[in-house]
Amino acid sequence: MDDTTRVEWREWGQVAFDDADAADVPVLLSLTATWCDHCHEMDKETYSEPRIAANINDSFVPVRVDVDRHPRVRDRYNMGGFPSTVFLAPDGKVLTGAGYLGPDGMRQVLDSVRTMWETKGSGAARVPRPLREDNPPAGELTADIETGMLGHLTDTYDETAGGWGKSPKFPLPDALEFALKRDREMALRSYDAVGANLLDEYDGGFYRFATDRDWSGVQREKLLDSNGALVRAFANAYLHTGKDEYREPADRTIEFLTTTLWNGDADAFANSQAPGDDDAHSLDATDRAAADEPPVDRGVFAGSNGLAIEGLLTYYAYTDDERARRYAERALATLREDLLADGVAGHALDERVERTADGDRVCLLTNQARALAALTTAASTLETDALEDATSVAEATIERLHDGDSFLDGPAEGVGLCDRPLRPLDANVAFADSLIDLAVLTGDDRYRQFARETLETFAGASDRFGVQIARYATAASRLLEGPLVIRVAADPSSDLHRAALRLADHEKVVVPDADDLEAGTARAERGERVSDPAETPDELSERIQTVLD
Repeated sequence: MDDTTRVEWREWGQVAFDDADAADVPVLLSLTATWCDHCHEMDKETYSEPRIAANINDSFVPVRVDVDRHPRVRDRYNMGGFPSTVFLAPDGKVLTGAGYLGPDGMRQVLDSVRTMWETKGSGAARVPRPLREDNPPAGELTADIETGMLGHLTDTYDETAGGWGKSPKFPLPDALEFALKRDREMALRSYDAVGANLLDEYDGGFYRFATDRDWSGVQREKLLDSNGALVRAFANAYLHTGKDEYREPADRTIEFLTTTLWNGDADAFANSQAPGDDDAHSLDATDRAAADEPPVDRGVFAGSNGLAIEGLLTYYAYTDDERARRYAERALATLREDLLADGVAGHALDERVERTADGDRVCLLTNQARALAALTTAASTLETDALEDATSVAEATIERLHDGDSFLDGPAEGVGLCDRPLRPLDANVAFADSLIDLAVLTGDDRYRQFARETLETFAGASDRFGVQIARYATAASRLLEGPLVIRVAADPSSDLHRAALRLADHEKVVVPDADDLEAGTARAERGERVSDPAETPDELSERIQTVLD
């Protein structure tokens, strides 16, 4: 990333902040990503300029952070996108910040910050609002949450271009899946827009987002986490419609994940692919095949691999696709054997594992939530012994991150503002939703209670949640009504189990190897409603309707 700059970048750590304190100068924090074109551009245009680099090296302590490798730093100092250019006091508080800065803009900001520091010093620094706000308003879970989110999606739906909101346009897989069950026409038109505008027709995989309302200005980086989530979303659209137009984008994306983003040395998925040359995307197939491949960040991260595993197993459940199953199993083995220890998912493979002051592996809520989703999906579709690790992940998260009635993003310690914990809504919702599945699969209602308390912690503000938090309404609905549960007294390879996976909607939970039924039978449950046993897929389909009607 920084081979074109003249700035003497330091690593994130206490030493850099101690040096800034000793020299009585601010820290210049540069948040970047390997896939970020604007980050590379700022290196070439701004940080490579000799006088700017000399100014930074002489008057600041420059620190460079890869946001994928340091998510807690990202979440505390992000200025709304990458690159983020943040000036800090030596105690980690924020003096000021910006996004991309060209040479002229950087000169002005450097002068301004130097003047600010000379006149006010640390008194000019502040703690960002999310780190000093009180706990979110709690409330009661009611059916109004689901109704309100559907109304919000309807109000922000783009009738002309599809998707939600004006600009920029993100694919929003959680919103797609929420709408899929509640307003299929709106959902499918948005799926169509995402597939038509963000899918790479040549190499497969989805681009990250589009800058404009009509889906133009496509930003062509491809990230594992968004692609894993979109495989799951398009697979679920295929489940609901049976149409290949939704199966094929998932299939093409799996091809991209298992080729371009497959790290064979690690037996897992790599992190991302950079956009590459804009001109290459306009070439015909022959010329594009001869063009250089955009670079791939081969880092292996637990959270994004969890999303990919969940997506591939969801696709396999509906299609019996052997490639999806095979690669999901390999990545799952790496997750369980190399990244999990005592229920804690190490953030990255083959990189220094961040540890607490007590020597424990740092536990991050997002990684835990995504690992738990991968393991519960595996237990439902592939192998019930994944439940042991799923339970271990849940228990470690509850022990280390549960605070009040919800969960913190990580330990309340670290350099800079990392000692101030966040209570992220999206990660809390993802973890609660997976706890609902775990409660069904294990029969332990304690996990359902943790899910309920977590969702209630945020319920007082639920009417203000945007469409990007649609999963909150999904989880609340599943908790209030109880998910559809299909218990199958057969192993995951049986025809009856495979049929159960493909019946009804994507919010159900399938429990294989159920020990409270006669072997070779299955039944459906929803709350207090329980069907008679079924022996064949056709009978099971009929029984499901009796608990849904």
